Amino acid sequence: MASVHRRKKTPNGITWGMISVIFISMSIVLILTMFKIYLSNQIYYESKKVNKMYRQVEALKAEHKILQEKVEALTYKNRVTDTIFVIDEAQP
Repeated sequence: MASVHRRKKTPNGITWGMISVIFISMSIVLILTMFKIYLSNQIYYESKKVNKMYRQVEALKAEHKILQEKVEALTYKNRVTDTIFVIDEAQP
């Protein structure tokens, strides 16, 4: 009869093993979430830099176009005024 009373008790409720599994899984989820947040922030700041550079490039392209038009206008004016001076020198 003594052997009947020595039954192995099954644990009821929460055990230390369950708690450790919960803490390990929560820490893994936390680490993965922190990594995702870090990557998202890095992508955001890099895209801001890229957008700023893109705006600067577009502004420089527009300025280049304006300067080319001014150079063409000055070149045309210079050629026209040179021919006028040549004509004026030939008339006297």
